[in-house]
Amino acid sequence: MSRLSIEVSNCITPEFTLPIEAGLNQYNDETVGFSEREPLAVVARDENGNVLGGMLGRSYLGLLFIDLVYLPPDIRGKGLGSQILKCVEDEGRKRGCKAAVLYTITFQTPVFYEKNGWQRFGEIPCLPEGASRVFLKKEL
Repeated sequence: MSRLSIEVSNCITPEFTLPIEAGLNQYNDETVGFSEREPLAVVARDENGNVLGGMLGRSYLGLLFIDLVYLPPDIRGKGLGSQILKCVEDEGRKRGCKAAVLYTITFQTPVFYEKNGWQRFGEIPCLPEGASRVFLKKEL
């Protein structure tokens, strides 16, 4: 067996991600017998077409995953977030997803998701002191 080394890095490059993603995707596809993973983006643009924010996620194996969410402070609280979330959920349904999952942090207003029908199913303390990662799900 050849000599192996382990490297720790604070930079994630395509050199790292490509073989890991490809290997995991191949393993999963071989195990389940099909591949239907698909990225999803729902974005808000200004009048000039610039992306201001939105939601990024993916669908895979009948689940919708919401990975990243951001709206600038000046456009929050006006219903745009709920509209975007509804678009994400609707697209998940179109893709055949039966449920959706995400995690957020207590200071990132998990109550927003709860007001939109999401349910907490887990919470893990994290930093800063008093904060927690909150895991939420919603049946689609």
